Amino acid sequence: MLQTRQNALGALFELQCRAFEREPFPSLDVRKDRLKRLLALTEKHEAEICAAIDSDFSARSAQETRLAELFVVRAGIRHAIRHLRGWMRERRVGTSLPFLPGHNRLLPQPVGVVGIVSPWNYPFQLAVAPATAALAAGNRVLIKPSELTPKFSDLLARLVEKHFGPDEMSVVQGDADIGKTFVSMTFDHLLFTGSTAVGRQVALAAAANLTPVTLELGGKSPAIFDPSCDLDAAVASVAYGKLLNAGQTCIAPDYLLVPRGQAATVATKLAAAMARLYPSLRDNPDYTAIVSERHRKRLADMIAEARDSGADVIEVNPADEQLGVGDRKMAPVLVKNPGENLRLMREEIFGPVLPIIEYGTLDDAIAHVNRAEHPLALYWFGGDRANRQRMMRETLAGGVTVNDCMMHLVQERQPFGGVGASGMGAYHGEWGFRTFSKEKPIFVQSKLSAGSLLRPPYGKNFERLFRLLNLIT
Repeated sequence: MLQTRQNALGALFELQCRAFEREPFPSLDVRKDRLKRLLALTEKHEAEICAAIDSDFSARSAQETRLAELFVVRAGIRHAIRHLRGWMRERRVGTSLPFLPGHNRLLPQPVGVVGIVSPWNYPFQLAVAPATAALAAGNRVLIKPSELTPKFSDLLARLVEKHFGPDEMSVVQGDADIGKTFVSMTFDHLLFTGSTAVGRQVALAAAANLTPVTLELGGKSPAIFDPSCDLDAAVASVAYGKLLNAGQTCIAPDYLLVPRGQAATVATKLAAAMARLYPSLRDNPDYTAIVSERHRKRLADMIAEARDSGADVIEVNPADEQLGVGDRKMAPVLVKNPGENLRLMREEIFGPVLPIIEYGTLDDAIAHVNRAEHPLALYWFGGDRANRQRMMRETLAGGVTVNDCMMHLVQERQPFGGVGASGMGAYHGEWGFRTFSKEKPIFVQSKLSAGSLLRPPYGKNFERLFRLLNLIT
């Protein structure tokens, strides 16, 4: 059975390779047509997409799917359609004086067949947003969605088949074995979104083929409250950013750093802010469930370990409901000043659990961030420009939002990506187009070139010209 599926995957890959050979540089009109069909896919099937994701999660807010997935993807597609002509244009770049009157050009060229491995937490956005960039760049696309959202993965396969030819874009379904086969194929570029641990395995598999990779991973993204921040506004932002998709977001605030002596006050304000967002949990369609019982148990074990260690654990359950019976809803949890050896301080949490840690000075906050691996996101709240500048310059993160959460993700004019353990490479907007293109440098020689004077047999003319070149470079 596995061999049959692997053979089918190999045949589909070969089909796309041969199609790219026949059309190695799709025209602007062809690329726009593909993007418009992708846009139509998002617009015509919104209800089906929301329903499939809701079913996979057992409870996923339709509004969150519409906002955080469909809206974001549509904005990206429309941005690409508007700007694609300029991105495709062959650009003239400067030429050093010794090589004039020749001139340099840069030609962005499709790389071929792109593989995309997407995760379960935002299954639509994190499959289709990179596909947007790959199609804009003129490539063929194979998508391997997560097996943890099977109903959505099946729907995505059917929708892509409806709107695209198999030699343009296709979806490959399967378990971890198919996933391993997928990332071991000789793609011209591979983009993986998921955990750091699996990302390392993907990078190793791709390295065997010298396949370029873009890794969108995660990590422990900090939110930092400066003493100068508007505390109520900051708390409201963090409450929303942490509980969107029940915390199952790669750029969710993973832990919160607050000035010494403020943990109790901040925890009280956070609990109130969370209760305003979600006055009830169990039957509230706005509040999303945990994707699987296995992941829910992992989070529960983290909380139990923190409670057993003596940490102050606060459950935010405004309606005092019984959760976890017949569903996978989990109440938000705040953990004040947990020990650094706890799992929730060593692992990316990926759920509605927020540790709150006090710091003394700005130096302490910076050191705390820098002791860990570089995060995918960093959130800084405050009005002190000097402190903000220090935090921006003395820490390294994939992206930053100041005085809010997650807003850097939806900026199509900015790259999105990680650094170090949180990933490599970037996409969104023009950066996605560049990621899936080869910017080919071209030098156009002039008939008036004096380069022939530098060829053998060497003599006096060579020495004179060589001295002149040394003077003008």
